[in-house]
Amino acid sequence: MCLLLGAAGVGKTLLLKRLQKLCQMGAQADLGEAPVTLSTVGTNLTDLILRKRKITVRELGGCMGPIWPKYFSDCRCVIFVVDCANIVQISSSCVQLLSVLSAEPLQSAAVLVLFNKRDLPCTMSLVELKALFRMDDVIKAAPQSVSTLEISARSGQGLQELLSWLFSNRSHDTG
Repeated sequence: MCLLLGAAGVGKTLLLKRLQKLCQMGAQADLGEAPVTLSTVGTNLTDLILRKRKITVRELGGCMGPIWPKYFSDCRCVIFVVDCANIVQISSSCVQLLSVLSAEPLQSAAVLVLFNKRDLPCTMSLVELKALFRMDDVIKAAPQSVSTLEISARSGQGLQELLSWLFSNRSHDTG
């Protein structure tokens, strides 16, 4: 099980739809126009199948933040999405990320922090975002393996790298 977490409106649902399409159509898939999505209230379970290997991703709605820990126990990896075009939300996303990283059941989970919406003109640079999050310090202090990736769920930028990360971390899964 992989958890997909992040504040409301960061692009988790669109990301899952894009990853599903990539898995179905292959690496050269034309993603086309981004489908309309609604904010997830509750949870979405999605199976991604790539080269006959399956991983289940559980998206938890951003408004469910206070009860995210109830879903941590059967989790092997975490994808944490940050909307890098929403400056107001970035500090609360950092606090949420630190809470996720310090959760006891996730101490051995692989964690990927996604800086989403890179296609928008008003985003901070990756250097600025990493400095604001103090990512180097977070990565050094976290007991987990923490990686970062810039993506755009809308345009498809970085999604192949995300799939590679997902399936390489799944290979360490015993379940």
